[in-house]
Amino acid sequence: MVVIHPMLTPKTEDRDRPFLHQQRLKPAEAESYNWQAEIKNMSSLDDILYQVSKPARYTGGEWNSIAKDWKATPIRIALAFPDIYEIGMSNLALPILYETLNNQPDVIAERVYAPWVDMETLLRYHNIPLFSLETKHPLSDFDIIGFSLGYELTYTNMLNMLDLAQVPLFSHQRQDSHPLIIAGGSCTLNPEPVADFIDLFVIGEAEEAILRLLEVFRAYKDNKRELLRKASCLPGIYVPSLYQVDYHKDGTFAGITPKAPEAKLTVERQIVTKLPQPTTKPVVPYIEVIHDRGAIEIQRGCSRGCRFCQAGMIYRPVRELPQQEVTNAVAALIKNCGYNEVSLVSLSTGDYQNISGLIGRLSHKYYQDNLTLSLPSLRLDTSSIKLIESLLPRRKTTLTFAPEAGSERLRQAINKSIPEEVILDTFAAAFDKGWMNLKLYFMIGLPTETTDDIKSIVDLVNKICRLGRKIRNKPPRVRVSVATFVPKPHTPCQWLAQDTEYQLYPKHELLKQGLHRAGARLSWQDPKTSQLEAALSRGDRRLGKVISKAWESGCKLDAWSEHFDYQKWLDSFEENGLDPAFYANRDRPLDELLPWQHIDIGLTTAFLKKEYQNMWQGKETPDCRYGPCNACGLQRWQLDCQRKFDGTTTM
Repeated sequence: MVVIHPMLTPKTEDRDRPFLHQQRLKPAEAESYNWQAEIKNMSSLDDILYQVSKPARYTGGEWNSIAKDWKATPIRIALAFPDIYEIGMSNLALPILYETLNNQPDVIAERVYAPWVDMETLLRYHNIPLFSLETKHPLSDFDIIGFSLGYELTYTNMLNMLDLAQVPLFSHQRQDSHPLIIAGGSCTLNPEPVADFIDLFVIGEAEEAILRLLEVFRAYKDNKRELLRKASCLPGIYVPSLYQVDYHKDGTFAGITPKAPEAKLTVERQIVTKLPQPTTKPVVPYIEVIHDRGAIEIQRGCSRGCRFCQAGMIYRPVRELPQQEVTNAVAALIKNCGYNEVSLVSLSTGDYQNISGLIGRLSHKYYQDNLTLSLPSLRLDTSSIKLIESLLPRRKTTLTFAPEAGSERLRQAINKSIPEEVILDTFAAAFDKGWMNLKLYFMIGLPTETTDDIKSIVDLVNKICRLGRKIRNKPPRVRVSVATFVPKPHTPCQWLAQDTEYQLYPKHELLKQGLHRAGARLSWQDPKTSQLEAALSRGDRRLGKVISKAWESGCKLDAWSEHFDYQKWLDSFEENGLDPAFYANRDRPLDELLPWQHIDIGLTTAFLKKEYQNMWQGKETPDCRYGPCNACGLQRWQLDCQRKFDGTTTM
């Protein structure tokens, strides 16, 4: 079984230190206590940092970090990432917001990440509230705390960070004196499971929406009630306290109704018309992080239409950064950060127009500088191998591809129609060029899947291994990673049941036996983790109490296998009269109302239902970038964009 975050597991002696529960100060004492002075009096945190495994997670002061004059800046925003520093510093969204907000003269934006257990223990023991990296101010001193929610299993981390900051967890408990708690990110496309904790959500791409929100905040900063009502009038802003949620007697979702005239019936996902200029002066971490290199977003969105892929649905339409702007951004990034490796990022990098020309241009420019270019998310075809070979000289490490399914039939059902012949030709080209280390990603539990489809994974890997022996006279080193399919909101799969652990067990056994004989290494995701992810991603507002209870019982860092406690989650569901299987393992009729129905991502329900039917019929939906429009619903957005440019309307 694989650890979800396996790349930076702490030493055993660090993670096994006992949690020290400490009586908190009384509210009156806490209000008058000078926390910042306490922090500074501890020799700039040296008195506690020497006791933690990686002190650089908490010191701040990194290259390109921004520390404005706190007293001279009236609006203070803490950008909070609910996972540890190494994960958060690899996130692309936070640097964009960090730069956007700090470019506002009256705004200071600082960072904070979830502390590891050793640091949390010391913070609680010494009664020190969680603080920002840049100026070490307690989070409770900020006007706004903004969480980036990209993975459901970080929800308890968010609550833990609020508690460490000594900020009430539930929005109805907070007063005007408390920070405004906002959230954005892909998880907020179904905001309901965490709606009880968040004052307002920014739905969709935040580059423009956050600036509009700031205008309202400036005007109503001292009146939170009025601030929320005015903010709810803005496009893309969802204020959950202004809505009433109802349920049927059988527990299914009955509907959501605005309680205030300002609250909209539907909240539209915000989409920026033009891909923004990349951040070329990001904060450079002191320690190794997950993606320890520069990154340039060259394309946003994907039109391939894989039916299981939420990102491919919620980040539409495709927008590209022009080649000259990419080249300029790479140059600026190298100059400002000193990176010798730059990743050209998108959901499907190989689909960038004239990607080979861009690679050639960058390779020629940086040939003598020994710059390494990396291309994530390449499609399985021989052109990808040619692209990789065209990169600047590099050591042959590991090629990573995601066939997702073993059989051609199942790949067509999920709309990832790659013929087996193309897959084998791709690996033949890789072996011929000397690439012998492979990592392959598959999913099990996919819709329409049969036992034969599971066996097809083993058969395909066997064919790849035999091909490597034939071409190079030695076996390739193949690692196979198998994830459990999680049906996500706003996809054609949103109505489907997830496989239960009982259904998944024989599939894992087939793979373990078959791949062991093939000589491939297998890792797989814990089915319990996948079930919780599915329940939280497709849940309703009642799950807020479940999440809160799970946190109270000790759940946190749930994305790390050594901390994940499934039984505590089950107990939390049971105590609140709910069942994770109701959310994760139940087929939903196509006419059932869904808890996220008030969030309009741009795709119509009719399109998703059509894709649902096509999935069961095994019909392919071609990529609309190279063929006719598939009528997904984004024509509305494109028309609005055109009118915006014509000056006939505003977005």
